[in-house]
Formats: sequence, C-alpha cells, structure tokens
Amino acid sequence: MKIYKKRSSKGFTLIELMVTIGIAAILMSIGIPSFTSIITQNRLTTINNDFVTTLNFARSEAVKRGESVWVRKAGANWENGWNVFIDADGDNVFDAGETLLRTYEALQTGYTLRGNNNFTNFIRFTSRGQSNQNGTFFLCDRGGNATPAPNTSRLIIINPVGRVRVGKDTEGDGIPNDSSGSNMSTCTPNA
Repeated sequence: MKIYKKRSSKGFTLIELMVTIGIAAILMSIGIPSFTSIITQNRLTTINNDFVTTLNFARSEAVKRGESVWVRKAGANWENGWNVFIDADGDNVFDAGETLLRTYEALQTGYTLRGNNNFTNFIRFTSRGQSNQNGTFFLCDRGGNATPAPNTSRLIIINPVGRVRVGKDTEGDGIPNDSSGSNMSTCTPNA
C-alpha cells in the first residue's frame, strides 16, 4: 500500500498576487510624478549649461582671436538652435565665406529659449570680452506665454562686461530671480 504525502504548493495565491499588484500600483503613483519632475529639472539644467558654455566659449574666442564673435539664433527662435561665428562684414548674419566656429542643434520639443529685447536675434562679444548689451535669456519647459511654474525655468543673465551668470532662486519658490530680485515673469518675452 502506497502512502501519499501532501505536497506543498510552490506558487502564489490569487489574493497574494492582487495585494502585490496593488502595492506596486500605489508606489508607482507616488513615484512617477516625482521622477518626471527630476527628469524635467535635469533636462533644463543640461540645456542651461550648454547655452552658458556657448556664451562663455564665444566670449573666450573673441578675446583669443582679438575680434568680435557672434552667437545668433539659427531659426525663428533661439530654441531652433544657434551658431557661433565671426561676422567679417558686420551685418549680424552668418554669410558664406565667414568663419563658423560652432553650430548647435534645436532643443527638444516643448522647451523655449528666448532672449529679452536686447538679445532678440544675436549677442556679440568684442575682442575685449564685452557683450554688445546686457540682458537675459529665458529657458522654460512648456512655457508658452504663461508665467513659469516652479522648477520649470532658468534665467541666464549677461552683464555689459560680458560675464554670464544664472539667475538664483532667492525666495525658494522654484522660480529664478532677475538682477533686480524680481521673479522671472514670462517664458517668452518677445512672443
């Protein structure tokens, strides 16, 4: 006579599986918005750093070469890309035969980069490293014409000496402040 032993099951019950899926769903609903915010902030920081590097590169090339260097938007808006070049004929436009130092591609869809009225189309650095104007650039994620939401914008400030700096968030509200200490009020100053 054979004696059969009860075997233990090596699996999950339906209830255990449903509880596990429920807990995973709750954790994802909490974590995904935070993760999206971190991705947005990292992309903004990367774009900001690239543009600040561009401006510093143009300034240093102007001093090194002993002649003015232009940074000009490549399309209708700065987010369409920009070129760094030496404008031999001084018409503020990159023409055939002029020296192109670097070209930068358009930003990812959804990001805006705009200059205030002083930097609508270009910024020029002289052989002494000075900029043609003082002013600001506004970088935003999905900015449109609205006031920037917290942690979705950056402000790049250029003084007449040509020094570039990033606007600080002195109030801790996630919106950068301009030179006067006021919050950045728009993402598209020239729209």
